[in-house]
Amino acid sequence: MEDQQLLRYARHILLDEFGVEAQERILASRILVVGAGGLGSPVVAYLAASGVGSIILVDDDQVELSNLQRQIAHTTDRLGWDKVESAKLHIEQLNPEVKVTPVVQRLDEQSLMHWVQQVDLVLDCCDNFATRHAINRACVALRKPLVSGAAIRFSGQVSTYDLRQPDAPCYHCLFPEADDVEELRCATTGVLSPLLGMVGSVQAVEALKLLGGFGEPLVGRLLSVDAFNMNWHTVRFRKDPACPVCSAESAGHAKHA
Repeated sequence: MEDQQLLRYARHILLDEFGVEAQERILASRILVVGAGGLGSPVVAYLAASGVGSIILVDDDQVELSNLQRQIAHTTDRLGWDKVESAKLHIEQLNPEVKVTPVVQRLDEQSLMHWVQQVDLVLDCCDNFATRHAINRACVALRKPLVSGAAIRFSGQVSTYDLRQPDAPCYHCLFPEADDVEELRCATTGVLSPLLGMVGSVQAVEALKLLGGFGEPLVGRLLSVDAFNMNWHTVRFRKDPACPVCSAESAGHAKHA
């Protein structure tokens, strides 16, 4: 690392469990962030500030006035901008060393595979189950670690799915895909603004641990927060041996080994 980098990331390097080695791995990393809204805003801010080398940021929405209550990557003077372009400017002002690739697109299965295969880690910061399950399928197929967060009203949750570990569950193991699942949207039910920062910050911590190779990620654990009463709760869960996403994929790998 250069002298300016040593100075910028000095507070990380001072951590015995972190050090120069983890920082160098983070500097060389490439991540995909799906969603540049309430969760994506703190995620990209902390990961950019931490020195993640390259961020591919995907979102097809534009900045609206109602976003500004919680989507802190955006500002009033950028109303009408593509969210990824607004967030790109925010990132560049925080850390001009980070390479940002803005993608104005609603991802389908094919485009997800294209972007996921190019990165070391994926962060799910979207707001709907269909996209979450599509991201999970791509990450399972390509063996890419996934950090998924969600928040609505006063409740939030985070978990990490890392299929590089043979016994690790995937997102579908915990939240099976179903047509009759009622999906809550903050546009109709509301969401507490700082809750997005709490959940997004945990996602950023999980990403840094995976990229830097330190600590124990939330694999097989769902961390939930009730901001109304300020309670945190952890639930352990296991791989579903009948999961149609990760178990069938694992069997396919075994067959061709």
